Amino acid sequence: MQGTLERYRKHTKGSRAGQPSMEEGTQHMKDEAISMMKKMELLEDSKRKLLGEGLASCTIEDLQNIEQQLEYSISKIRARKTQVYIEQIGKLKEKEKTLKAENAVLSEKCGLTQSQRATQAEVRLELETDLLMAQPETRLRLASYFSS
Repeated sequence: MQGTLERYRKHTKGSRAGQPSMEEGTQHMKDEAISMMKKMELLEDSKRKLLGEGLASCTIEDLQNIEQQLEYSISKIRARKTQVYIEQIGKLKEKEKTLKAENAVLSEKCGLTQSQRATQAEVRLELETDLLMAQPETRLRLASYFSS
């Protein structure tokens, strides 16, 4: 029994030696919290500067760095915007193809020939152009004419 108790004591002392004490753990957490607070302050200061606030204390080099960051961000935003526009144009072109195919099917059901459809499209385009170029009062009358 005595041997078992001694082995238990040695084992618990050995496992405690590898673990930090409660005070060391608390101090580590305090240091970590202070470090995180400093990082947060730096990030908030950087955010204010990027928003154009508190620039009076900046040096020329700081201002140039901020300008470079902003230019880089703008270029990324413009690239993304261009990508979105390209995707939208692609979707709209697909929709246009679908609508043209539908229009051709409906025109065939109505018995219109290709030349009649082309003539109707030209007339419609000419009237829409006239609508855009007309005076505001005329636009309203033409718009009501087209809607009926």
